[in-house]
Amino acid sequence: MAELLATFPGPVVCRRGDAVAGFTLSGETAERPGEPTTLSFAAAAPADLPATLAAARVERAAPGAYLIAAGTRSWTVAGGVELHRDVAPAFYRALPPRPMPWARRLLLRVMLALAARRAGLALLRRLRR
Repeated sequence: MAELLATFPGPVVCRRGDAVAGFTLSGETAERPGEPTTLSFAAAAPADLPATLAAARVERAAPGAYLIAAGTRSWTVAGGVELHRDVAPAFYRALPPRPMPWARRLLLRVMLALAARRAGLALLRRLRR
């Protein structure tokens, strides 16, 4: 039974490395939209694999063998694979924003109070020069 690793509904970029580094597939998956996903293969890329794929699907066909299917074409790759997901956007959405330092808050309040009056605007113009 084939095990689904990733389904890329949109464009997928294929970057070829040397014989040691293998190749990578990068794009956004249907399983986790909004998280850029990279599949790094520790094998040489098939010779007829294009630089970009549309609507690709990657499955584990057998231990150490992976099937890449895009449209009517498919490629079998033997070797290891690593799945990487960029979770930084979700991580930073979960963190509360850092509070503004008190000195900056005080400076902004003073600047706004000066800008609210004609004499304050004149003073700010003079300080700007």
